[in-house]
Amino acid sequence: MRLPDLEAWAIFACVVEHKSFSGAADAIGLSKATVSKAITRLEAQLGTGLFHRTSRRLALTESGRALAERARRILAEARGAEEAAHDGAASLAGRVRVSAPMSYGLSHVAPLIARFLADNDRIEIELNLSDAVTDIVAEGFDIALRIGSLPDSSLRARRLGPVAMHIVAAPAYLARHGRPSHAGQLGEHRLLGYTNASGPLHLYGPGGAEVALRAAGPMSANSGEAILPALRAGLGIAFLPEFIIGPDIAAGSVEPILTDWSSPPIALHLLTPPGTLRPARVEALISFLTEEIRRQCPPERPVNTQRLVESGRLIGN
Repeated sequence: MRLPDLEAWAIFACVVEHKSFSGAADAIGLSKATVSKAITRLEAQLGTGLFHRTSRRLALTESGRALAERARRILAEARGAEEAAHDGAASLAGRVRVSAPMSYGLSHVAPLIARFLADNDRIEIELNLSDAVTDIVAEGFDIALRIGSLPDSSLRARRLGPVAMHIVAAPAYLARHGRPSHAGQLGEHRLLGYTNASGPLHLYGPGGAEVALRAAGPMSANSGEAILPALRAGLGIAFLPEFIIGPDIAAGSVEPILTDWSSPPIALHLLTPPGTLRPARVEALISFLTEEIRRQCPPERPVNTQRLVESGRLIGN
């Protein structure tokens, strides 16, 4: 039985990461010729080309793109195995890369990371905040926090808890435009939209009522927090999570409406790349974030699972 050429696979992953043979060679301390020979050897074993090479540009072939994630996994598993073999004290050191949504990351994740670092001064954390969905494997993140439904993928996911949502408007808006008593009336109002949401918003109310609607109004944004000034100014109605709108509700600058209506449950998940071997520093941060965030999340509320399955919006655990 011929063993796989793991060194060549790892070198291939490094070339993909650094987008050049010379960059990969510098990063791993090999000559450019050695890197080139490893790629040629791997291509011969696979019977297909992995890169289109020109004097100015290096690009993955179709086969190269298909195999790049597997190569990254092989390299990540090998690195994880080596780090796992170190003693516990030595492994609680180094960099951890974390991706999180912008508003939730600022209000909840950043304070937790500050607490974690205070007790783990040999660990460095790079926190990337964005409401865009990132490819955590391709971009090299160890941990990602995501809110909402999860597409099928090879990522490992754990559900941390529900995210409370509110339909809200400023008192000034309600005084000018009236207070809707049924979710079906929202289509007649000015709605402030969140552009990263996929598909229409489904709302369920008393007596089995169901409404699906899309935001149509004076403003939409790819950040829930960016909607707040327009919302406070009485320019429309918005559907926002508790961690963004909670302080405004407490201050009275906005108020919840249609409180007997609810959306399908929205959950916060912690994602990690495929594989079970992770450095101890990553495991330590995962355990800390899981415990602290679950403590902060509101209690679970009962839901009509059958209705959510029928609507196609059920979020898995």
